Amino acid sequence: MVHGFKGGEGFGFLKSKAVWVRIETLKVHAHAQETRIASSLSSVEIFTALYYGGLLKFRPQDPAWTGRDRLIVSKGHGAVSLYPILADLGFFDMEELGRVCKKGSFLGGIPDPVVPGFETVNGSLGHGLGVGAGMALALKRKGMANRVYVLVGDGELNEGSVWEAMMFAAHHRLDNLTLIIDANRACMLDFSSNVLDIEPLAAKLSAFGWEAASIDGHDVKEVFESLSAASLSESQRPSAVIARTIKGKGAARLESDPLSHIRNLSPNEVSEIIAGMEA
Repeated sequence: MVHGFKGGEGFGFLKSKAVWVRIETLKVHAHAQETRIASSLSSVEIFTALYYGGLLKFRPQDPAWTGRDRLIVSKGHGAVSLYPILADLGFFDMEELGRVCKKGSFLGGIPDPVVPGFETVNGSLGHGLGVGAGMALALKRKGMANRVYVLVGDGELNEGSVWEAMMFAAHHRLDNLTLIIDANRACMLDFSSNVLDIEPLAAKLSAFGWEAASIDGHDVKEVFESLSAASLSESQRPSAVIARTIKGKGAARLESDPLSHIRNLSPNEVSEIIAGMEA
């Protein structure tokens, strides 16, 4: 299905959904401390725009539907915020959110294709864009109109395989491919600029033959409009949306911590943060 969002006043709906997704993601972390909460919080508005904004074609009861668009979540550690969305849309029961990382659950700290709605094995960084580019090329050669979206983190861009995939996509004019960079400024061990500064990122992407736009990744309206524009572009070039985000968005202690990727929030901290969001 394509969600019925039409823009205009509907952006209030997307904003409220993003708040709900952030709260549900925090609830999951409270009982599943294995989850990478900071990385998951930065991509909330991106997932919200894709799934509730009508940008993706999908069928919850038939996840392998050939007419679907593909979303490759290459930053697997930051995909837990997609669990509430998939449950809400009917890919699996909402009660499964209470079983994340527990024995017998198919919802782990890093998702894989056993989870309805996930396309690929995730977690080993640097592979997602190559896989997505291959899918996009296959779809074009079959004459199919499906789009492919790939979500990576800015720290993942340190992997050379990502840039190889960028060259491949540009060479084959994969205009059905959109790369979304969750530029949350922090990787595993420090702020990204201290580990390997990749700026000016938009200029680099342009030099590699891509259309590139830089946006506020927590403004769900801006995310929606930028992704919509990428899908309608007639440039015959792959598109990249650089979503400037904050790692740990909504959890003040994490937002300024260079080691937020490996930090946990206690259940009490989660309760306090949620109470502030619901106030």
